Amino acid sequence: MESEDALRTKYSLLKPQLDERALRLCLAAEATTLGYGGVSSVARVVGVSRTTVQAGIRELKDGRGDPMEAVNPAGPPRLRRPGAGRPRRQAQDQTLLADLNRLLDPVTRGDPMSALRWTCKSTTKLAAELRALGHRVSQASVWRLLDDLGYSMQSNRKTRDGETHPDRNAQFEFISTTVNDFLKRALPVVSVDTKKKELIGPFKNAGREWHRTGQPEHVKRHDFADPELGKAIPYGVYDIGRNEGWVSVGITHDTAEFAVETIRRWWHRMGKHAYPQAVELLITADGGGSNGTRVRLWKRELQQLADDLGLTIHVRHFPPGTSKWNKIEHRMFCHITENWRGRPLISQLAIVSLISNTRTAQGLAIQAELDESSYETGKKVTDQQMATLAITRCNFHGEWNYHLSPSCTHVTS
Repeated sequence: MESEDALRTKYSLLKPQLDERALRLCLAAEATTLGYGGVSSVARVVGVSRTTVQAGIRELKDGRGDPMEAVNPAGPPRLRRPGAGRPRRQAQDQTLLADLNRLLDPVTRGDPMSALRWTCKSTTKLAAELRALGHRVSQASVWRLLDDLGYSMQSNRKTRDGETHPDRNAQFEFISTTVNDFLKRALPVVSVDTKKKELIGPFKNAGREWHRTGQPEHVKRHDFADPELGKAIPYGVYDIGRNEGWVSVGITHDTAEFAVETIRRWWHRMGKHAYPQAVELLITADGGGSNGTRVRLWKRELQQLADDLGLTIHVRHFPPGTSKWNKIEHRMFCHITENWRGRPLISQLAIVSLISNTRTAQGLAIQAELDESSYETGKKVTDQQMATLAITRCNFHGEWNYHLSPSCTHVTS
């Protein structure tokens, strides 16, 4: 498939050599070859109307010649002379582009009180505002003018992390050092997190999947949770050293008890078989949510887990605003999302099956299980209970870095 730059260069060379009909048919062939979205792409790159490309496609499908040739079959095809046709709107209206620019960017253009400052800048609304300023312009003309000005339809892009913690990089280095030390000693290192909650039932799921033409899978028009099916809460454990994962699919609430129970299930189903000699476990986690730095219940449940398994459990939290760096996000959860794209999650069993059957070329393997236990929200852990924990905080940011020893046996950090 040609790039947009290549397509633009090709037609900048061809346009002077082609008559209107030949150009129209060439553009129609290009758009048809590109498939979905081809009409808009070709029209934008070459600088013609989508109507022109669509007319060419109709001619290709119908096998028709130039309509004017039918009027005078014996004569030559009717072609416009150079420069003929209706002049472009901006050539007739010298202030049109300047006014459109001010409407599009009111703050930088010095007009913070613009009527469009706090509304969606659709071509329809832009056309209405321009007409209010005395311009004769349609919605379609505004669309073409936006192309000329270098504007395009774009969504928000997540790039801002907010204020950066002064020790952000130092914490990343601290986590990396600890992870490398554990991996060198063949000890388990896991990344944990909760995936986005999912509606259970015949609801639209983002993405597309192959179906016979004209036979899409039909889903509900509105995304209101089914009171009987509810939502699924996938909590995952990703083994960094072995590229393996475990997901417990909860059905009640995302609590610290649920998070630690998931880690317990991972250890019994996968972890202890992979690391039979391990006496320590390293967990990397976000700083918020059910496994957050300030969640007392998380620490109390980890203490219980350390006592049950006889493991010293080390925890390293990512600094604020850096959850996207958590390994589980881009090594496991993204592949689960890709595996069920465009497919409604019609039941709990379907969700568990889709997660379990997620595979990658790099060898990722995931096991999943439904957790039907009921987890209560709002549980409190008192100061007295916290005082009984065998928790040792590291000298560097002890709120982010700590470990819990089994049976109150402390280990040097």
